Amino acid sequence: MAIVSRKVSDLTGEEGAETDFAQVVVRQHPKLDQPKALDILVTELSSFKDIGDLVILEIKMPYGDSREAYVRVADFNKAAPDMDEVLKNARGTRGRLPGTRMA
Repeated sequence: MAIVSRKVSDLTGEEGAETDFAQVVVRQHPKLDQPKALDILVTELSSFKDIGDLVILEIKMPYGDSREAYVRVADFNKAAPDMDEVLKNARGTRGRLPGTRMA
């Protein structure tokens, strides 16, 4: 007796070889409370149209809540007269704050 393993698409149920599949992680969706992984044939990826031209923001509120926001680049750039300069001068998210020293 032999055990046969086969892989099928979570979208269509079509069968394929392991190398025919991509893993797509759904990180946020109104019907989900946690990320979910889908196995999808590479040929099926074209059904997901990339919006592109987006800025992904993580917004951390002072009382601890955080959320992600997705904004078109053009709208994001309108928030400041020279957004390129604002971003260039912004502090990084890793390491110490600029101007701080170890005592």
